[in-house]
Amino acid sequence: MRKLSELTNLKGRTVFITGGSGYLGRAMCETLAELGADIAIAEINTASCEEFTQTLKTDYGIRAIGLACDIRKPESLREALRATADQLGGIHILINNAYAGQKNRFETISYEEWRDNIEIGLSAVFYGVREAFDYLKATRGVILNTASMYGHVAPDYKLYEGNPHAVPASYNAAKGGVLQLTRYLASFLSPHGIRVNALSPGAFPHDWQMQDTEFGRRLAAKAPLNRVGQPEDIKGAVALLCTDAGQFMTGQNICVDGGWTVW
Repeated sequence: MRKLSELTNLKGRTVFITGGSGYLGRAMCETLAELGADIAIAEINTASCEEFTQTLKTDYGIRAIGLACDIRKPESLREALRATADQLGGIHILINNAYAGQKNRFETISYEEWRDNIEIGLSAVFYGVREAFDYLKATRGVILNTASMYGHVAPDYKLYEGNPHAVPASYNAAKGGVLQLTRYLASFLSPHGIRVNALSPGAFPHDWQMQDTEFGRRLAAKAPLNRVGQPEDIKGAVALLCTDAGQFMTGQNICVDGGWTVW
């Protein structure tokens, strides 16, 4: 029987992550780099990850690269994945993490914003898996999709009264779709030895979103643990789902939400 340290060892494996230099993406990259994986970060603008990739190389002694990629375009993902395989040698772990969307309420979101949010939040996940399929089939790899607690439950409108940081309907629809797509992929990719799971963060606001102390208090009080999440809170779940420590898990979702979804 392998020791836990052996099960979580990712030396010799390569991670391709979208949005890896973002708020939670950084915690994901640091987790996997600490376990020995080489990291390819795909961003629409590589300037945002140049310094971070250098930090990963310096702090963890791994190989790390940043790649320009528009996840809304399959051909852009194809090029970034090819560059990753060429430079880092294969792809073992795919993390569909990138998201960018407008903060609008039901009454104000435009049709164009709805379409764009669904394209980025859901369709791009499918594009990433489709384009990475051959690489992952060759390595019997792992897929981790970033979903959300709002893929499970609806936002409590009372939390957002008087606050501009509302969650648009498109976000919930996209993240709910990601969860069901994860289950579908877990079934249909299993003959190729590919595991597919999801991670659903709860409330992980940026510091600037907590400057409204009343909003911050309401947000923290909504969770049984009576606080909001910090990036390091997801590290354990990421390590479990991306390493052999979770080798008998597929089609699953882990909520890291302080208990928010138990109510």
